[in-house]
Amino acid sequence: MSRVGKLPIAIPQGVNVSLSDSEFTVKGPKGTLVRRLPTDIDVELEQGQILVKRRDESRQSRALHGLVRALLNNMVHGVSQGFTIGLEIQGTGYRAEAQANVVNLSLGYSHPIQFVLPEGINASVERQTVIRLEGIDRGLLGQTAARIRALRPAEPYKGKGVRYAGEHIHRKVGKTGSKK
Repeated sequence: MSRVGKLPIAIPQGVNVSLSDSEFTVKGPKGTLVRRLPTDIDVELEQGQILVKRRDESRQSRALHGLVRALLNNMVHGVSQGFTIGLEIQGTGYRAEAQANVVNLSLGYSHPIQFVLPEGINASVERQTVIRLEGIDRGLLGQTAARIRALRPAEPYKGKGVRYAGEHIHRKVGKTGSKK
């Protein structure tokens, strides 16, 4: 049996969970998330806990068991506490600026980049080189951070570009002069 899938999910104070047909809804102080559940997985609510069980031992249901439990746990955590991802910008003249739902980026191109944030994601910029993304949907937050990083990924020679906070870029040695 899945080690992740059989763990119960504790429901914190202030979070309401409802299950109707195959739609799982979580409401909390930070917002509301809804997810459609696969038919191979059953979800039970009892005594302030969420239990995820599979209907049979098929390969498909075994594969989905731990995944669904992790997704539901992320939903509960997101509406109660939220998630944050930090991005760092390195490079001469590289900077960022946040305005409402748009992040303006200067990443060494001939034009500034205006990145429109999806609904539910907030950004704040510290020191013009640190972007902090916040949201309740972990998947959407990670996808947004990856899309911003993909605009100018950190290169291995000088380390210039956008990287995740704490990400280590393996540096390469540059080309040396030839000896004749």
